[in-house]
Amino acid sequence: MSTTHTVSLGDRGRLVVPAELRARQAWEQGTPLLLIETDRGVVIASREQVKVLVREQLVGADLVGELLAERRAAALGEEIP
Repeated sequence: MSTTHTVSLGDRGRLVVPAELRARQAWEQGTPLLLIETDRGVVIASREQVKVLVREQLVGADLVGELLAERRAAALGEEIP
């Protein structure tokens, strides 16, 4: 579900997150929220939501395998003394 909410920056930089949005996101008082600045704007999410997002993006990624392949390819291009 995608919804747009408008909020105003208050005194001391405070934002009030609408109750409807807090309820849908299961954000309660004291829930730590991360503000992630990107080139396109700011993303607000709970720590748990960010963990899920990162895990989903890494599914199927073989980072160690990719690194080894890069190193092997680089090693083939080097001369052995």
